[in-house]
This record gives sequence, structure tokens and C-alpha cells, in this order.
Amino acid sequence: MNEQLEQLKDKYKSTPIPDELDFVVKKAIKQSKKRHGGWMKSLVGVGAVAIIFVTGINASPAFAKALSDLPLVGSLVKVLTFTEFKVDEETANADIKVPAITNLENKTLEASLNNKYLQESKKLYSDFTAEMEELKKNGGGHTGVESGYEVKTDNDQILAIGRYVVNTVGSSSTTFKYDTIDKKNQILITLPSLFKDDSYIKLISENIKEQMRQQMKSDPDKTYWTKDMDGKGELDIDPIKKDQSFYINNEGKLVISFDKYEVAPGYMGVVEFIIPTHVIADALVSNAYIK
Repeated sequence: MNEQLEQLKDKYKSTPIPDELDFVVKKAIKQSKKRHGGWMKSLVGVGAVAIIFVTGINASPAFAKALSDLPLVGSLVKVLTFTEFKVDEETANADIKVPAITNLENKTLEASLNNKYLQESKKLYSDFTAEMEELKKNGGGHTGVESGYEVKTDNDQILAIGRYVVNTVGSSSTTFKYDTIDKKNQILITLPSLFKDDSYIKLISENIKEQMRQQMKSDPDKTYWTKDMDGKGELDIDPIKKDQSFYINNEGKLVISFDKYEVAPGYMGVVEFIIPTHVIADALVSNAYIK
């Protein structure tokens, strides 16, 4: 494993970064250091695998060059790929991209989230390599994992990041985790924090079940877990968890997410439900986020 890690480091050190993109990154980090002492200091000591390799800033080199002419370029770069762990062998494949949030004024929150993303990815990579070695000892077999992120929402108020993990061998399970950030107030929004009390659990759960029924009625290709075998009986769906995966979309609507297999057969993949605001309006603390 140590040999593979050293090879991984050498590979990324030798990977060229476009001059324009490199300039933008350095400028953004330099500005951040002047204002806050540097976000990367918070990552020192988390492990030798924290290879600082910028694979992209969700922009082409031409766009990066245009950004470099702006005085506050750092404020325009919300999420970048901090590092990537990759294995490409005949029977083992891994591609794990680690996001990093930049330019939050709340450096404690920024460091906490970035460290969480890095630690999650380190564990995922460690578990993968352990499984790879175990398979080799037992005569071989295939294993694979892919992990990355999607910026679900990015507007003046909300930044929502989804991190996914896909087991690319066998049943190919998929999980999603989200962080929704209030950029104006520099706080992390949790699902319970949006509501006055726990009444939202029942309100949202019942609405989701109704959406499921309507979807199955109008589209025979959509199926959710039911209590009988033909998929036409009573839904067999538990209420959402108090901290159910969620994010707030660009339209200010609450989106509830379920992992693959959580509420439906595997072919349905990860499923999401947009909750109509009128359903939860009376339970909301305010309409600051949910419109």
C-alpha cells in the first residue's frame, strides 16, 4: 500500500496544470492567506495522503483566464478538487475525488467541512486497498469504487454540495451525502434547523408517499417498495429520518434524497423528491431558505 501511495504521489506531482488555471488557483489562495491566514493550514497534519492536486475548478482554462482579471477571483471559486486517489488495475479500480470549499469567511466551518471530506475519502481509499489486498490473498476477484461530488445549488445565498460513493462491482450500490451552506450567514443548515419541531417528519413522509403513489400510477416503469410482491399494494416505506439527506435547490425548494435501494429497487437508483412548500409552510421556522 505504501508503494502504491508513493506512486500515486509521483503521478500527481508530474501532472501538468494549465498555466492560466494555475495562476487563478495561486491568486485565490494568496488572497485567502492575506485575509484569513490560509485555508490549507487547517489541513496540515491530517495525513501524508493529502496531496495538493488541483484537477479543476469547474471551469475551462479560458474561463479561468477570464476570472484571473477580476480583483476578487477567490470569491467566485466555490468548490474545487482538493486531491484525488486513483487505482487502475486489471481487477481493481478506484477513482476518489475529494472536494474542498474555498473562500468562506467562517474559516472554522470551512476547515471542518474540508477535513471531513478528506477523512471520508481517506477511509474509503483505505477500505478499498484493504479489500483489494484481501482478494489477492484469496485467489483474486474484482473490486471497484468511485467517489466524487456535485454542486447541486450555487446562488447568492445557498451552496449545496452532494458527495456520492458508487460501488462499481456487483450490485453497484450508490450513496449520497449533502451539505447545505448559508453563504450569507456562514452557517451549515441542518434539516431540523429549518423547522419549529419534529412535525416535519410526518408532513414530509406523507407527501413523499403520495408522490410515490402518483408516480407509480402514471409511470409503470417506476416502482417503490410495497408490502406485497406485485408492487401494487400498500407502500412499505418508513418515515424519513430526522436528519434525512436533503438539500435546498436553486428555486428555494426542499429536496429529500434516498440512496439506491433505500426506498426502491436498484434500477431506480438514487431518488429525490421536491417537497411543495405549502405542505411544510406551517412547520417552517421562517421562509428565509424555503420559498
